[in-house]
Amino acid sequence: MSNKKKNPKSTLKKKNPGKALVLYTAVILILLIALFILNRAGTENKQDLTRVAEQPSIVNQPVIGKEDAKVTLIEFGDYKCPSCKKWSQEYYPLLKTQYIDTGKVKLVFINTLFHGNESELGALAGEAIYSQNKDSFWAFNEAMFNAQPAVNHDNLWITEEKILELAEAITPRIDVQKLKEDLSNRETLPQVEIDNSLVTNYSITQTPTIMINGIKIANPFDMESIKSVIDKELGA
Repeated sequence: MSNKKKNPKSTLKKKNPGKALVLYTAVILILLIALFILNRAGTENKQDLTRVAEQPSIVNQPVIGKEDAKVTLIEFGDYKCPSCKKWSQEYYPLLKTQYIDTGKVKLVFINTLFHGNESELGALAGEAIYSQNKDSFWAFNEAMFNAQPAVNHDNLWITEEKILELAEAITPRIDVQKLKEDLSNRETLPQVEIDNSLVTNYSITQTPTIMINGIKIANPFDMESIKSVIDKELGA
């Protein structure tokens, strides 16, 4: 019985193809994952930079900032919306300091009535105050979001009494009696209906929705994306 010695080189050659296959598979997998990530990032970026053919008209809309600012930021907001409260209290101040107060951006508020009668009443009040004094509108806007309950926000809280209470304290001061009459007569309903038509025409489905020079931002709380779009528009 003969014992034939195995050739080490021969054994090595037999094992190498398997190792090469594993390595090749790993490389292919890594490349596929990388392509998936890049494609996803590209898709998200494209989504963020989708520009409407013509941005909403801001004629007779509340505007804060320089009239000739290069960038127009539109907020579609609802006083009953807790996400709008968060955006107003945490994100708007940052943008105001960096872009609005420096004359680079002007901000427009468009009423979005996603919470029924209370949303409409708040919008009617805002428009009535705006018709009296444009600067007073922004004080009222801030006061309304501050007054929104931190919890149980779906409970009734936007009432005529609450609106008049807030209006009494804002500056520049307004004629609160006239505001009361305007609310009773629904005097500013035509302006609110204009906002409603903009919401419909531009397929607004969430609040807040942020639009920058006609570019609808997918995530209103992605400050990095918002600033990136503003900076690109400023440099355009």
